[in-house]
Amino acid sequence: MYTIVLLAIAACVLCLLLTPLVRYWSLHLGLVDQPDHGRKLHPSATPRTGGVPIFFSYCGAYAFLLLLRPRFGGMVAANHATIDRLLPPLGLIFLTGLLDDWLGLRPWQKVLGQVCAAACACATGIRILNIGGHSIPPYCGVALTIAWLVLCSNAFNLIDGIDGLAAGVGLTATLTILVAALLHGDLTLAVAAAPLAGCLLGFLPYNFNPASIFLGDSGSLSVGFLLGAYGIIWGQTSSTLAGLAAPAMALALPLLDVCLSVMRRFLGGEPIFTGDRGHIHHRLLDRGFTPRRVALLLYGSCGVGATLSLLQSVLPGRYAGVAAVLFGVLTWAGVHCLRYLEFGAAIRFLRTRLRPMLSGHVRLERLAQWLAAASTVEECWQAVERAGYSLGYRHINARLAGKHFATMAVATRTGAWWQMRLNLPANDYVNVTRHNDVSQRPMLLIPFVELLGRILPERLAAMQAQLPAVAPQKSSTTTVMSSDWAAPSVKAATPS
Repeated sequence: MYTIVLLAIAACVLCLLLTPLVRYWSLHLGLVDQPDHGRKLHPSATPRTGGVPIFFSYCGAYAFLLLLRPRFGGMVAANHATIDRLLPPLGLIFLTGLLDDWLGLRPWQKVLGQVCAAACACATGIRILNIGGHSIPPYCGVALTIAWLVLCSNAFNLIDGIDGLAAGVGLTATLTILVAALLHGDLTLAVAAAPLAGCLLGFLPYNFNPASIFLGDSGSLSVGFLLGAYGIIWGQTSSTLAGLAAPAMALALPLLDVCLSVMRRFLGGEPIFTGDRGHIHHRLLDRGFTPRRVALLLYGSCGVGATLSLLQSVLPGRYAGVAAVLFGVLTWAGVHCLRYLEFGAAIRFLRTRLRPMLSGHVRLERLAQWLAAASTVEECWQAVERAGYSLGYRHINARLAGKHFATMAVATRTGAWWQMRLNLPANDYVNVTRHNDVSQRPMLLIPFVELLGRILPERLAAMQAQLPAVAPQKSSTTTVMSSDWAAPSVKAATPS
């Protein structure tokens, strides 16, 4: 126990001493983050190399205790295998973030560096071997491990949007994992997590609002990567699926934010890697909270998630399930309070528009079959009329192969109305007219017109080619009127 406390204290003191030096060095070299009065609201240029003191303090704490062997460094030496597995991939992810802070990497380059670091972790032995006590194939374990570590790294990178948020959330999650390790007697996990808790505790005074130094990608990626690795070590000690939820609940806020960001951008048709002001902390800022209050509020949310994750890991099965359900309810309520437009529109679409849209596409498929089976122009019109009525188009008139067809006469009205016209070869056309005072809502107009434009010209040309050659007459135009929408019919053509 003394070793764990000394690890945390050594890392904290080292970070307290190194951070001002790194801050001065960054200002001197110009490694600063410039405000843009959009997503970056800090008042002046601020160093973005907070990952440097955290990385060296984390490694330095182990080196310091190894110098105190055998009295205090024995536990570190006994668990050196885990430390040796963590440090090489941690170095890779740290260098990836530092290069991005220094030179500015493209998104795919950052992801490539994260994947390499995660693959290195798999190679050193940090890997998901089982799920709920059931072994999984090695290739599945490697894929899940890489996906989890990349997800955790990016989650903390995305949440690092206001002063002190990522560092405070990381500290809460690290303390949660440390307490869980002590409760379960997992000294290996405790030795791995204690220095990170000390680093973040020593860094937070410089990073809390108003921040004099930012984590930067080197810090946020490293913290997220380490917490993801801790989650793997913690989760593999559980023999139930419910127990595997505990690490995810401890990291709930950053994981929720990255998942919401991907879903929002997907629903909104925006690039996944494009930054925006839709993150959880941005939504709270837009609601009128100050940066300090946003950070404190999200700290409290992380505390609730941390408490529930600990309960999830120590309570017996039935009560652990209650903790998981309560966590899910609180998460849903929190997302609902943020009032994202994308999710509201998706829910309304699923509730009111999905089934009509699906049935509309089925009707379009039927229209394509009817047109393919039609042998005369009149049968083509019957197919168009029936499909148009089922899709909500009250008035359709057309000229097909020189014959005029219409569903019913369009009365002259003074209200607003619109019309869609499809021009076909040989001066043929299809017109769809809609008055806004009609209660039935039309749907899939563009797919309907595109389908007609794709199939009708070929079908009409084939029908014209099958007709015998006749001498030209004064007028070959015919008009057909259908008067009953419920039972559409085509009367005998009458020369006009």
